[in-house]
Amino acid sequence: MIRELKEQDKEQFITMVDSFYHSEAVLHAIPKEYILNTYNEIISGSPYAKAYIFEEQGEIAGYGQISLTYSNEAGGMVVWIEELFILEKFRGLGLGSAFLDFINKEYALTAKRLRLELCESNKRAEKLYLRKKFTPLDYKQMLYEVTL
Repeated sequence: MIRELKEQDKEQFITMVDSFYHSEAVLHAIPKEYILNTYNEIISGSPYAKAYIFEEQGEIAGYGQISLTYSNEAGGMVVWIEELFILEKFRGLGLGSAFLDFINKEYALTAKRLRLELCESNKRAEKLYLRKKFTPLDYKQMLYEVTL
């Protein structure tokens, strides 16, 4: 089952996000404060960020987080699949694939593109994304951290 994040999921969500950011799927960890900020943004009903909890046989098995944006290049709304994390004991059950299918169906009428990024080392995730018809982009991303 895939469902939206609820307030009672707070501790498990924060623990899973922290695990995600201490895994090989990312380049570096983030402060727990950022995780709490994200949780609060989602729970507040933000139109830009959503998170989904995956359940398998009544247990929380993982989560997915998306962000919504508009893109001139895409000609409409883009769904960024920010994070996709499955707890170790639930990996290989098709939950990641089910989440991608869910997002594709959920936004089929409103989004023009699904987009994601991954680390070069995350070959298992790359295989999933390629199987789901995602195509690699041939350019680098850059960022600038805004500070006060």
